[in-house]
Amino acid sequence: MGGLYGTVSTGDCVNDLFFGIDYHSHLGTHRGGMAVCGPEGFQRAIHNIQNAPFRTKFERDVQEMKGTIGIGCISDTDPQPIIIRAKFGSFVLATVGKINNSDAILQSIFDNNHAHFQELTNGSVSQTEVAAALISTQNSLEEGLALVQDTVDGSLTMLAMTEDAVYAARDKYGRTPLIIGRKENGEKSYAVSFESFAYQNLGYADEKNLGPAEIVRITPDGLEILREAGNEMKICSFLWTYYGYPTSSYEGVNVEQMRNRCGERLAERDADQIDLDYVAGVPDSGTAHAIGYANASKTKFARPLIKYTPTWPRSFMPPNQSMREMIAKMKLITVNPLINGKKLLFIDDSIVRGTQMHDTASYLFEHGAKEVHVRSACPPIMYACKYLNFSRSTSEYDLITRRVIRDLEGGEASDEVIAEYADATTDKHQKMIEKITEELDFTSLKYHELEDLKKAVGIDPCRLCTYCWDGKE
Repeated sequence: MGGLYGTVSTGDCVNDLFFGIDYHSHLGTHRGGMAVCGPEGFQRAIHNIQNAPFRTKFERDVQEMKGTIGIGCISDTDPQPIIIRAKFGSFVLATVGKINNSDAILQSIFDNNHAHFQELTNGSVSQTEVAAALISTQNSLEEGLALVQDTVDGSLTMLAMTEDAVYAARDKYGRTPLIIGRKENGEKSYAVSFESFAYQNLGYADEKNLGPAEIVRITPDGLEILREAGNEMKICSFLWTYYGYPTSSYEGVNVEQMRNRCGERLAERDADQIDLDYVAGVPDSGTAHAIGYANASKTKFARPLIKYTPTWPRSFMPPNQSMREMIAKMKLITVNPLINGKKLLFIDDSIVRGTQMHDTASYLFEHGAKEVHVRSACPPIMYACKYLNFSRSTSEYDLITRRVIRDLEGGEASDEVIAEYADATTDKHQKMIEKITEELDFTSLKYHELEDLKKAVGIDPCRLCTYCWDGKE
């Protein structure tokens, strides 16, 4: 995924920029970057954050940088922000999202005599550089940002910076958020952020949510709308169920409260069908769902597993899968009196490959659990995300649902057949659940139903992206 943060001020903005970016660390594990514009022009720093938190890598840079305008990012992809010199002037650019038609865009640019691009170690080209090249074909930064929004197949939200302003451009269908905050404490300052809470402790108050495809120019004197918001929105539903931090809000809907509602609905679907000692969440993003379930079912909430995070805050940090799995196991420490001889229900934010949840269930049984029931806070994931790269999966068959469907069907299934398995009312769906339950060694398994999830979010369902669950674009 990744996160973006920018700020403009009549005074120095570096500290606000540093802390604002740091509050996006839960969204990415690869690189962090920040750039400012001040007396010495553009200054930039980019560091690998795979083995250390963002703030520890940038503490020295913060002391050396000075500027009144800045943008930065947490990136799961390429090194950014990048600094570009175009015919209309120099600018800095950072992006979040995924370009599916990158090759076609590159070829079009080559056909128009663009000489070259820097190739990354995996043979690809930085999507931020692709976007910058598109921008640079136009006569202004504003025109270039609009061209990117209209050209990209996928999703791309952008922050750009010149010597006197920050430009915020939300992707065409608003799959990822951008919100602007404002503060006045003797200095006029604005911040623009992926996460709504990132500027909260810095003294900013919410000023404006950008709409889909909207472009805004931000200076200390105010906001200028360069492109009006579009009418069609497809914001990622997974932001609420997994990616978003509990204090985040998207389209006015708080993550923690949405997860509570998810848990409540899961409990209503169970309707006293199982006898439990405790309800628990798989740490950490399953916890709020579990609280909602416990409150609705009148079952005791407990924490039989505690996450140890001082040295490894994120299980998916290392690039090697076996190391990620080892760290995921090492991080979870049992509270044995809450496990031994107990009937437990665990809620996880999602089940993607199934490996980690299988290991967790096995771990609980090894420590004496009598029963381990599992509930997924989102529906079965049927398609790998093609908009935001939320999963590292390189094949649909990395998904446990698709592997099981292939086994049940004796080969590759059509979209029509997959839709039957996704429908919670069908026999095929029930057979898939039974097979997954057996394969992962759970006592029982249920998934959140898509209509329940939409209701838990609470905005117009037509404005939600649910592609990973139903394949609908």
